[in-house]
Amino acid sequence: MLIHPISLGLGAVAVLLAWPVPIALARARWTLRRPVIAMVCWQGIAVAGGFSMIGALWSLSRGAAVLLALHLLLNLGLTAVGTSRQRRRHRQLVELLSSPMPDRPNTRLIENEAPVAYCLPGAPRSVTVLSDGLVRLLSDDELAAVVAHERAHVTQHHHVVLMAFKAWHTALPWFPIASRAEEAVALLVELLADDDARQVVPDEVLASAVERVAGTDASSVAPRLARLSRAGS
Repeated sequence: MLIHPISLGLGAVAVLLAWPVPIALARARWTLRRPVIAMVCWQGIAVAGGFSMIGALWSLSRGAAVLLALHLLLNLGLTAVGTSRQRRRHRQLVELLSSPMPDRPNTRLIENEAPVAYCLPGAPRSVTVLSDGLVRLLSDDELAAVVAHERAHVTQHHHVVLMAFKAWHTALPWFPIASRAEEAVALLVELLADDDARQVVPDEVLASAVERVAGTDASSVAPRLARLSRAGS
């Protein structure tokens, strides 16, 4: 059976986007300086990679191509529904176990000695959750930095981006690049949220807040701290 040149081309693109291109992007250092461009690149790799795989299969076996497309779409739908239900249950628990902060609209305080801060997206509005341990630990400026960072995740719809890459990884667990892409995007959304916080406080204040919240696990935020250190020097 002859393979159409277009299918060969799409197959070649799929191979490039499945291995050498994402490997090079994951190793690139410029992504820490240009997280917006890096995010666009990862999204392009995911979308173009999926379409090129489906297109390459189309001339060989339309059934296999349709099955792959349905598999990817089904995993995306299931991940979206599961994430939405989990977030809804989480919000209900937060409403029960926390109290509103009168001086901070749409913010709730939970009793927890650990420094905790996150935003829950939802209707009619998002909710910022802080622990009393975090409030005691940070200065006012550091707390403002953390709140700005967490709210940036919601306003920039990072939960949607992370959900899409999680679905990709779930759909193709044997695909090593899917795992690497999910990890890379998880770091990029933190850098993008940091950039919002940097509009509120100086870099050194944000770096101090990040380090203090990380505690003994500072290695998990090392790229963020290194980036803020270079920017502030």
